[in-house]
Amino acid sequence: MMKKITSLVMLYFAVILFSFTYSSPSYAKKRCKPFLEKLHNIQAMQRKGHSLKRGISLRAKEDKARDKWWDCERSSLAKFTAKYGKKKKKAKKTKKKNKSYTKNKRKASSKKKVPTFNQHSAIVIKSKYQGDKKLAWLAFYNKPIKCQRPKKMSVFVYCSEHKVAQQNEFDKVYRD
Repeated sequence: MMKKITSLVMLYFAVILFSFTYSSPSYAKKRCKPFLEKLHNIQAMQRKGHSLKRGISLRAKEDKARDKWWDCERSSLAKFTAKYGKKKKKAKKTKKKNKSYTKNKRKASSKKKVPTFNQHSAIVIKSKYQGDKKLAWLAFYNKPIKCQRPKKMSVFVYCSEHKVAQQNEFDKVYRD
């Protein structure tokens, strides 16, 4: 009888010990690992070079990812799913070029009104002056040497302003 009770007590403690090893904190760590990985990925992106605008965006993403991971670690599954919803899986893109795919793509693109660049027509760039007046302008205008290949923005601005001033002077001098 004593052996039976001892073995039941040992079994009871083994079940309790087993339940403690697979308790909610260890399950939470496993459950929240994708959120922690996402946080680490964002932090890795922050360590690379980026612009100020991108840095601000990454900082906001990092804060959001950290809050989500921390909420996952500190709350139960029910509370977490109530706050954030279930994890959505991204749809895989198919690279099939069948007719139904292109029709669906056309329908989707027709919904979005995104202006596109017309690649089928020629690009025409007109100068300010045409014909004889252009020849007279080319004879009148002498481009400064530093304006041949400006490397600084201040030089580029100077060259643009100089050309406009010269065009105004040319317009005063030249009569049709």
